[in-house]
Amino acid sequence: MGSSTWIGITQSRVDTFADATGDHQWIHTDPERAASGPFGAPVAHGYLTLSLFIPLFSELLIVRGVTTKVNYGLDRVRFPAPVQGGDRVRLTARLASADAVPEGGVQIAVDGTVEIDGGAKPAAVLRSLSRFYA
Repeated sequence: MGSSTWIGITQSRVDTFADATGDHQWIHTDPERAASGPFGAPVAHGYLTLSLFIPLFSELLIVRGVTTKVNYGLDRVRFPAPVQGGDRVRLTARLASADAVPEGGVQIAVDGTVEIDGGAKPAAVLRSLSRFYA
């Protein structure tokens, strides 16, 4: 399916995510304390990285002629490397399968990798399941 554009991860984005989820752990939201933590800087929440799948994936696949699009779930999610403030990430995706489902729908499985620009390891590796109904 290809790769999305790169997007920047700012401390502001991390703080906004922390406010939305109530997860204000210092490793994410306290740059001064995080500087002496295990990663040497604040890192984005893994679930923030995961939540970027939908907007990045929307760049790669446009589905027309359906009335309903459903995020059906995720399989095998892993976070091999942390995303630090200032990093850029993008999604590289591959269609793993497409199968008919009841009620006249189609379910697709997409293998996705959220890459960190210049990173040795990906930020997230996952399989996403989506359903489309006419």
